Amino acid sequence: MSVTHAPQTTDVLTRQDPELAEILLGELHRQSSTLQLIAAENFCSPAVLAALGSPLANKYAEGYPGARHHGGCEIVDVAERLAVDRAKSLFGAEHANVQSHSGSSAVLAAYAALLRPGDTVLALGLPYGGHLTHGSPANFSGRWFDFVPYGVDAETGLIDHDQVRALARTHRPKAIVCGSIAYPRHIDYAFFREVADEVGAYLIADAAHPIGLVAGGAAPSPVPYADIVCATTHKVLRGPRGGMILCGAELAERVDRAVFPFTQGGAQMHTIAAKAVAFGEAATPAFTAYAHQVVANARVLAATLADEGLVVTTGGTDTHLVTADPAPLGVDGRTARGRLAAAGMVLDCCALPHADTRGLRLGTAAVTTQGMAEKEMMRVAALLAGVVRGEVESVRAREEVRDLVGGFPPYPA
Repeated sequence: MSVTHAPQTTDVLTRQDPELAEILLGELHRQSSTLQLIAAENFCSPAVLAALGSPLANKYAEGYPGARHHGGCEIVDVAERLAVDRAKSLFGAEHANVQSHSGSSAVLAAYAALLRPGDTVLALGLPYGGHLTHGSPANFSGRWFDFVPYGVDAETGLIDHDQVRALARTHRPKAIVCGSIAYPRHIDYAFFREVADEVGAYLIADAAHPIGLVAGGAAPSPVPYADIVCATTHKVLRGPRGGMILCGAELAERVDRAVFPFTQGGAQMHTIAAKAVAFGEAATPAFTAYAHQVVANARVLAATLADEGLVVTTGGTDTHLVTADPAPLGVDGRTARGRLAAAGMVLDCCALPHADTRGLRLGTAAVTTQGMAEKEMMRVAALLAGVVRGEVESVRAREEVRDLVGGFPPYPA
């Protein structure tokens, strides 16, 4: 399940720009010597990195295969068609657009395809794990549309389905968005489809986090239920940083026009080629095993953190995500993150539902790519708790982290 062959800084870069070469090598060392527990990050394969650094980076290719605004696109057209076909096959979708530069730009395009400024949209509120594109006043979504937030049950931490239905009936939104950056449980897409049909709304699934698990058969797919599925190609999917959109044939033209020319210019052909590589890798039995191990690791991590005294949101996880409150250990999330960073354990803070403090958000995608399994997750959780409680000094913790990751290099030589 671990990737092989270390990415090499080329001789030409070392000769031509040693300062930048030093920076790249420094980042490789950082990634290889610390624990990468950020839920949105992963290690893409050497094949993906090779595509990103390929001559396709030179090509301007506004438009779509067979209908470009520049000449010389014969080869990149083949690359994009390959990425589209692989995405459609992998996720069982009638149409795929692989040009979105990011998950946020994919969501923007979905809104552009279905909505007009001022339309009402129902989405998970930011305090409960909603994304910036789900109505933040600092984001285009909150400025252009009238977002109505739904939340989670104060006791269970699970999405409040009764509230979703009641808000939908009251506000009659043009679209309902389901998806989150910090909700660790599977989303009931069938329920959201039912509510959307009841009030005549479009259903948009923002599956940026679980889409890799969907590819590996470790999470339910939103494709049969949502009008549009937005996703990223990194995170658990283990591809290049970028976005994609899946939809039915009836919305294909609207989605494509919303991406280009409405919200984006020229496609990044080297990234699209890297997406094709990642889709191909995700269609293998090895990736299926990887996706299920990601979930198994997250469940052990969550259970061990709970045993160590942290309060785990929803009492566990179905995905790669774990969110936890370190308050019972005597610190808030920001303080805990700082202590963990000093110890070489890299993770995020997140909002905690129905709480004034922030918690910790962890993910198991990257460490699973490195080959770590349940035993290592127990070790990670115990070390994390010791650092947060102040029982393990940062210097000693860093030594233990280096010892652990030394046995699981992300890019073995």
